[in-house]
Amino acid sequence: MKVLIVVDMQNDFIDGALGTREAQAALPRVIDKVKGYDGRIVFTRDTHGEDYLKTQEGRRLPVKHCIRGTDGWQIHAALRPYCTEPPVDKGSFGSIALGEQMIQWDEKEKIHSIELIGLCTDICVISNAMILKAALPEAEIRVDSTCCAGVTPESHLRALKAMEACQIAVR
Repeated sequence: MKVLIVVDMQNDFIDGALGTREAQAALPRVIDKVKGYDGRIVFTRDTHGEDYLKTQEGRRLPVKHCIRGTDGWQIHAALRPYCTEPPVDKGSFGSIALGEQMIQWDEKEKIHSIELIGLCTDICVISNAMILKAALPEAEIRVDSTCCAGVTPESHLRALKAMEACQIAVR
């Protein structure tokens, strides 16, 4: 089996509170990728509560975003038709639950490859890629850099290099 993980393609990261030109430019490529994907697709959602600014992350990044139930929290409308598995809501950069879900799927049907795309390369994509590499060390973990964007173009490239150093295939 092969799995595509679409990381945090939410309105707030594309054109909302933390949106960037690079994220907006990646969106059409992400749409094309999910349209043509011939494996299972899982979406993650960065998920915070109204108390976000009181959390450690909120104190370090004091921009309210992806508050559960808001428009900014929603997966971009063009991608929602491809969200056939329940999204993995995550309250931190990486999701242990996502790793556990992949282990369970692998026990039922061998996962040969997991590909990650989405936002932000240097925060949530890299965090989840590392968790998945640890959870399934024999599965090929890949990142399609053309379907990702970082906080900045420079941090995007640094994250790709760091993932390559950890034997994650970067395209």
